[in-house]
This record gives sequence, C-alpha cells and structure tokens, in this order.
Amino acid sequence: MQTRILATSDSAETAPDAEAETAKGAPKPSIKQALLAAIFAAAIVTIILLAFSWPTVTSEPKDLSVAAVGDQKQIDQITANAPDGMLDLKKVDSRAEAQQLIREREVYGAFIVGDEPEILTSTAASPAVAQQLNGIASQMQQKIDKQAISGMQDGMKEMQDALAKASQGPASQSPGGPQENPGEQAQAPTTSAMEVPQVTVTDVVPLNDNDSTGAGLAIAGLPLTIGGIVGGVLTSMIVHSRRMRAVAVLAYGAIGGLALTLVLQSWFGILQGNFGLDVLAAGLAVAATAALINGFVSLIGPGGIAIGAVLTMFIGNPIASLQAPKEFLAGAWGDIGQFLVPGASGTLLRDLSYFPDAPMTMQWWVLIGWFVLGIALILVGHLLAHSKKRAAVS
Repeated sequence: MQTRILATSDSAETAPDAEAETAKGAPKPSIKQALLAAIFAAAIVTIILLAFSWPTVTSEPKDLSVAAVGDQKQIDQITANAPDGMLDLKKVDSRAEAQQLIREREVYGAFIVGDEPEILTSTAASPAVAQQLNGIASQMQQKIDKQAISGMQDGMKEMQDALAKASQGPASQSPGGPQENPGEQAQAPTTSAMEVPQVTVTDVVPLNDNDSTGAGLAIAGLPLTIGGIVGGVLTSMIVHSRRMRAVAVLAYGAIGGLALTLVLQSWFGILQGNFGLDVLAAGLAVAATAALINGFVSLIGPGGIAIGAVLTMFIGNPIASLQAPKEFLAGAWGDIGQFLVPGASGTLLRDLSYFPDAPMTMQWWVLIGWFVLGIALILVGHLLAHSKKRAAVS
C-alpha cells in the first residue's frame, strides 16, 4: 500500500515536468507567423478576385467579324459610323451567303444595305454582340429618319417656292409659253419625302425559349469545370491504385456526362441538338479535368490537386469566353482560352446545340488532348512508383 502511494506521488510530481518539457519544445506563438498567414490568405483571395473579375471589367467589343452586303462605299460608311475598332467587316455577295456564314459561326451577324436595309443577328452565338448590332440598327434608323426629315423640309421649301411663283399669275409667264400646273410642282417632292426606309433586324439563329437570355448556356461550363475537379479529387483520394484511377476516370466521364446532359438538356432544356453528342462532349470535358488532376497526383502526390484546380478553375474558366465572345477579352487571352478545357467544352456544347454547320474539330481534339495527357501522367506516375519500389527492394 505504501509502495502504491509513493508511486502515485512520483507520477504526480513527474507529470507537470513532462507538460513543461512539451510546452518547452513547442514553438512559441509568434505575431510574425500570424501576419504572414494573413498576408498569404489575402494574396490568394486577391488573385481569385482578379481571375474572375478581370475578364469582365476589361472586356470591350473589338474586331467582331460581321458580314456586309453592299458596295464598298456603303461598307466604309458602316465602319466609319461604328465605334472605332469594333467591327471587322467581311464583304459578301448575297444575303443567303451571309446567313450561311452566321450558321457556320464565321461571323456574328451581317449588314444588308440598300433600299431595304436589314441587320442579321445571332443571339445563340452571343447575346452581347446581338445587343451591339441592335444598337447600331437604332443609330442607322435615326440617321435615315433625320435625312428623311431634312428631305421633307427641302420639299416643303420647293412647294412654297412653286406656290409663290404660281401666285404671281400669268403676267409673269410669257404669253406663248407653256402653262405649268402648280399642283404637279408641289406634289412630287412631298411623295418622295414620305418614303422612309425602315431598318429591320432578323435573328438568324435565336436562342430557345427555355434559355431566352443565354444565361443558362453561359453558366453551363461552370458545372463541367467543378464536376471535373470534384471527380478528380474523389477518384484520387478513394482509389489508391494508379492504374485503377485511369479506369475510374473513364467510368466517371461516361456516368458524369450522361447525368449532366440529362439535367442540362432533358430537364432544363438549355442544351439542344443530338443528345448522344452532347453526352460525349460533357463526359469528355469532366473526364479531361479529372484525368489531369489524377495525373498530377500520381506524379507529385496530393499537391497535384491544386495544380489541376488552378489550371482549370482559376486560369481556364475566366478566359473561356462563356458569357462574352473571345473578341471581348484583352490581347490573345480569348484565343488562348479556347485551348483549355473550359473554353473548348463551352464552345463545343454551344456549337452542338445551335450551330451544327460550324467546324468543331479543334474543340474535340483539345478535349481529347487534355484527357490523353492526364491518362499518360497517371501511367508515368505508376511506372515511376514501381521503379522506386524495385530500387528499394534491391
């Protein structure tokens, strides 16, 4: 009994010493570390804000490819009246040719100038550009109306002059000269002044009623990006075999593409066109991102998740031109965005839905290329891991 009491006493005395040693070995709280953590977090938030807001804040319409039917003088006049650098006009021979170029997504719209002026738009290609062209149509109509009013005023002046001349009576005319009819003199300018052309606007490829503003199609790329990241993170964490990760990515692409298309097309009605092709495009988009994340994880470990997420969400998504055309972005960023997964998948789904005549080869190959790269990185990581194991055993 005495021994037990002594043992308990000893342990009670040594416990505080152990806590003191532990506390002594632990790093002391430092205000420097707290400030560094705060600065690092603020920098990350700032970068994220810039990544998502910069393309919107700095966007402006420039070099928009638009067709024009008319003579060179009329085309030059359109360019002169439009904002500086906004339009890149392409002269075509007919209205039918302009319509076909719109359906192939070679141009965003067309100007048909002449006695019956018309502007062709395509809200399915870009509601923002269609709005710009509608604004130009209003300006053209105002200019025509102004010219018509000016012509009417000139006509009224001619009428007044003719009536004043007629009121002077036959004395002002030579006896043998021809007699003029004042009514005929007054009516001619009035008739011509009343014939005012009206600028019509025709939407060649409109959006469907379920997505009349295009907002649904614009945000459709976001679930594809997030879905690819989530799928990549989960498969890399749950599946430990590198080879089985490749199988998981393939399965996820098939299942995820089907599920997303069922929601976006069959339920919400945002996507249009061939259901099977939409499933393939959506599945390839999420599989490409998931494969890329798994590839980086297989090579460098869990830190690869951050690389894949930054490449797709914080770099690829802001310059994907999902809400505004690529011409709105500064420099060549719009074109660069089309070679990343979010940009290629967003453009491909838009073309499949509304522009079956448009060339889509580049978008398919971009998605296939990223998917193949991800699978290749997974296999390389698998081979490197096995070579390290063999070297450790030997």
